[in-house]
Amino acid sequence: MAGTRFRASSSGLRVLNPRTMFSHEPIEWPDEVEVLVDRLESESAGRTLSREERALMDVYETAPLLEGQDGLHGFWQSGVNHQRVIHSFELIGATTQVDPLNASRWCETRPEDRYDYSETEEEYLATIEEELFDAMDELVDIVLAFIEDEMG
Repeated sequence: MAGTRFRASSSGLRVLNPRTMFSHEPIEWPDEVEVLVDRLESESAGRTLSREERALMDVYETAPLLEGQDGLHGFWQSGVNHQRVIHSFELIGATTQVDPLNASRWCETRPEDRYDYSETEEEYLATIEEELFDAMDELVDIVLAFIEDEMG
């Protein structure tokens, strides 16, 4: 299993590949969202985006990071403006994503390599990520409602 790491634990070897524990499919944004994001990206070169537009862009750009190999750890180790992104999820109404983001804030101060986590930390983070991935299933509908209510 290329890319999979193991850790010795009291119960033997433990697979340390959190992505194998969840069956979350990556978000497929509808054309309406893709077209709007493309338009906002090109317009942002000539003007400052509104708070609502910036929030939409933050959520759109952060979703693949959260769904990536390192999940929440990758989000907290990235160079994004974490507080702004969390506020953006709140602003669009994606409050079920905010709780896992806040609950995993401790990852920001952890080692760069997720596989350096203790068994307890890894299990706790996996639990938080499971909650996040369940919430991510609702994200497209939340974004579409936000676009209709706030930007339409």
